[in-house]
Amino acid sequence: MIPAFVNPAAGNVDAVDQALNKAGCYDVRPVTPDAVTQAVREAVAEGATRVAAVGGDGTVSAAAAAIAGTDVELVVIPAGTFNHFARDHGIPTELDAACAVGRSSRIECADVAFVNGRLFLNTSSVGVYANFLRVRDRWEPRLGYWSASAIAAGRTLVRVQPFNVHFGTDHLERTYETPLVFVGLGERELKLPALGGRVAGGRSGLHVMIVRGRGRARLLALAFAAAARGTRALTRTPHVDAYLVSRCRIEQRHSTVAVDGEIVSIDSPLDYELHARALRLVVAG
Repeated sequence: MIPAFVNPAAGNVDAVDQALNKAGCYDVRPVTPDAVTQAVREAVAEGATRVAAVGGDGTVSAAAAAIAGTDVELVVIPAGTFNHFARDHGIPTELDAACAVGRSSRIECADVAFVNGRLFLNTSSVGVYANFLRVRDRWEPRLGYWSASAIAAGRTLVRVQPFNVHFGTDHLERTYETPLVFVGLGERELKLPALGGRVAGGRSGLHVMIVRGRGRARLLALAFAAAARGTRALTRTPHVDAYLVSRCRIEQRHSTVAVDGEIVSIDSPLDYELHARALRLVVAG
């Protein structure tokens, strides 16, 4: 049986349990989101060679943090709001189909990234998107996700203030005044309306995009925020400098960082590093 880690407080937990039981190959283990990584480690210590993460991108990231770089295989059963990681890797988002993948023998290796030792699978950023998340999280318990997001977007647009960051790679050192630095795992789109979204079949790497200056840059910063809902210069989009790198350092005065849609506190400097093909992902056969 495959240990399957499920948040018992999730809104769709009944449908999730039904799909897991129907598949017949899972040992369902309720676990709170903050305990997923440790629970997966314990399952591996007990001898599990394949585990299932049931939930949104945060749950998947927490499970991946326990097994990246090992031979343990990960089944992703999307049960969150956006499920960026699953969609980007061709994993079914319908519950029964996703649960059926657990029996597959086909494995693909996926890239992961780290910022100061914290794993992420989609995006990380500093600046305006972190502010957007902070406001949204404050209002969501009272108004729900979408209304809170609308309020957060409006307030963030009004209050955007560029700040200074120092960006460095093995071959480049630059200082920017920017409202947002966006780091996407894998090559990302550089033009609206898909700005910041993953390029299908794109190149491996950390795609760093830095919004320059003020004015229209505010709107671009919010476009990145919408896209995140998840060394050589590439084509330069107006107001955006973009670099595809395997590692970089970002220095800022603040410690607030957005990682896979969650706000965390990480002291500067922020060291980002790509770990190519480090996660063994179970996909449909």
